[in-house]
Amino acid sequence: MSRLEEFGINVSLSIAGFFGSLLVVGKSGIHDFKTMFLSMLGGVASANYLTPVVCDLLNVQKSNYQFSIAFLLGFMGLKGIEKIVLRLFKKTE
Repeated sequence: MSRLEEFGINVSLSIAGFFGSLLVVGKSGIHDFKTMFLSMLGGVASANYLTPVVCDLLNVQKSNYQFSIAFLLGFMGLKGIEKIVLRLFKKTE
């Protein structure tokens, strides 16, 4: 487990993001394997790498809430990343 953490992979957040992205893939009815794989990878990556950032921005400390945010980021996937980036840039301008 520590080997994955050395690469910046939080398994718990990634699993939560995986299940969130799985819902989107099922909802979208994606039949192309490449598109499905990339959508799920995007959801898992956004949950893994953006959950700590979002939790810091929102001052979320409880791990249960962090898993919920990871699930939602996995569900939102790449669209969620786009919205978060736009919102962050609006705050700095």
